[in-house]
Amino acid sequence: MVRTALDQTAIELTNIQKSFGGVKALKNVSFKINKGEVVGLLGDNGAGKSTLVRCISGIHQPDSGEIKVNNQAVNIASPLDAREVGIETVFQDLAMVPEFDISANLFLNREIKHKNPILRALGWLDTKAMDKRAKKALNRLNSRIPSYKEAIHNLSGGQRQAVAIARAVNWGADIVIMDEPTAALGVEQSAQVNELINVISSQGVAVLLISHNMQHVVETCDRAVVLYQGQSVADVSISDVSKEDLVGLITGATTQAA
Repeated sequence: MVRTALDQTAIELTNIQKSFGGVKALKNVSFKINKGEVVGLLGDNGAGKSTLVRCISGIHQPDSGEIKVNNQAVNIASPLDAREVGIETVFQDLAMVPEFDISANLFLNREIKHKNPILRALGWLDTKAMDKRAKKALNRLNSRIPSYKEAIHNLSGGQRQAVAIARAVNWGADIVIMDEPTAALGVEQSAQVNELINVISSQGVAVLLISHNMQHVVETCDRAVVLYQGQSVADVSISDVSKEDLVGLITGATTQAA
């Protein structure tokens, strides 16, 4: 699939700083992602990746700095704020209920109430409307899931990732953050996730991918932003670097790509 990043900024971070007590977790981190672009966020354990993701997704608030979404400065004080400006995060644990079917998980905490006012007052849900939108969301991803009524615990790891991604884009996300999406997957399932990332980015969604898997980054990303001890030390095009270059930047062995 051919993917072309649009010349339009989806999200821009400028001088993001965050401290916990005397520990400076983030120090003037700056970068941007265009619509339709996939950017890898790389760094060793403790480099600040998780803190940065939490700042973007509304779990933490930066001490200083600015976040712009679609060229507008935003204040993201909660996960709800993040969602309202078009940011969805797919965390490593996927945050799904295994016993629920796909449709129920897609609408978890966002259920559509029944149109009938009496049934709505009694807490009834419009399951037909949710099933229809669930089917549409999965079709948008060209997913290999046989039925949107399948229980989550019956799905493979790759299929569960597909549901999590579908849930994100189902709510009109302009920016999707993915935390180690292939960490627990085999080769075939990882390839399925790569395909899903290609699909949503080709539809103009900006993707921030956190991964320790350099092969996955090289295969999937357009650019890589590297954090080292809380600072952004590199912002490089994947076509300009090797896996060895990236490892050197992550470990601090080099300060710029060769």
